[in-house]
Amino acid sequence: STEGPPSCPKGCERCSEYNGCIKCKPKLFIFLERNDIRQIGVCLASCPMGYFGMRNPEGNNRCTQCKIDNCEACFNRHFCTKCKEGLYSHSGRCSVSCPAGLRPVNETMECVGQRPAECELGEWSPWSSCMKKNKTCGFKKGSQSRVRLPLLQTHSPDTSPASVPSQTCAPQTEKMKCIVTKTPCVR
Repeated sequence: STEGPPSCPKGCERCSEYNGCIKCKPKLFIFLERNDIRQIGVCLASCPMGYFGMRNPEGNNRCTQCKIDNCEACFNRHFCTKCKEGLYSHSGRCSVSCPAGLRPVNETMECVGQRPAECELGEWSPWSSCMKKNKTCGFKKGSQSRVRLPLLQTHSPDTSPASVPSQTCAPQTEKMKCIVTKTPCVR
């Protein structure tokens, strides 16, 4: 076993004669290549097709094989970015058809819902007053919220004679904790 450069290959911090690289320089990924029955460590800037890079605090970044069914390339162990030929992709998974209510986009085999315009949200409302149990007094720590309501869409004149508003998505709400000067509630 030899320590560090110059005997180690480029990008390698520690290596052995038999196993190649054991530890890569920071930011590089170690990839284990099969050579007959041996595995040889190689340092790469990015992982090859069918593998994804896993970084860890100790700096032992490694290429890990995608194990998602019918997946050729993945972002992590739960999200496929490229399905095998002829399969549809939706939310990081691969299937023989798009889930109900979804359709493929152009030739990409990626399943999507309705046009984004059909679910457009407006601007965030101002933050509410700091409250606790629907009161604005008698406490020090409470929470405040704000909301984004769906914009009402109107169909274009060529698709329907009357201008019918359609609302196809739920409002979004955000909450955050707040601290106020405790004031007694006036009865």
